[in-house]
Amino acid sequence: MTIGAILRERTGAVISARPNDAVRAVVDLLAQNRIGAVPVLEGDAVVGIFSERDIVRLLSSYGPDALDRSIDEVMTKSPVTCDANMAVIGALSQMTQKRIRHLPVVDGSRLVGFVSIGDLVKYRIDRIEAEAAAMRDYIAS
Repeated sequence: MTIGAILRERTGAVISARPNDAVRAVVDLLAQNRIGAVPVLEGDAVVGIFSERDIVRLLSSYGPDALDRSIDEVMTKSPVTCDANMAVIGALSQMTQKRIRHLPVVDGSRLVGFVSIGDLVKYRIDRIEAEAAAMRDYIAS
């Protein structure tokens, strides 16, 4: 079970931000799409990540003026990433150890996907349930 298996089930483009986007615009993007984070891209390369945690930190430090800053001033630079060949369990372990909830999936420096800890947990649960059903069918036959 790899990250690539999760990405193969996805349709549509990854929602992302650009370094010169205003925080206010990216907060709106998060709210409109009901998501907790976006990768920040220059071209196809991941240069950062901006999450709900960044918003909380910003508002605590700068108050409402934080919304007028640009993302490149406030994003988490050099985010933890993975590649599509990484095992789901390895990605879950990495996210738990580093206390992060989102992983950009890259090929070199080029973004190929974006996964959340919720995506990984759902995938694992679905696979475990499928294996249990197969075992029950085998035993019943």
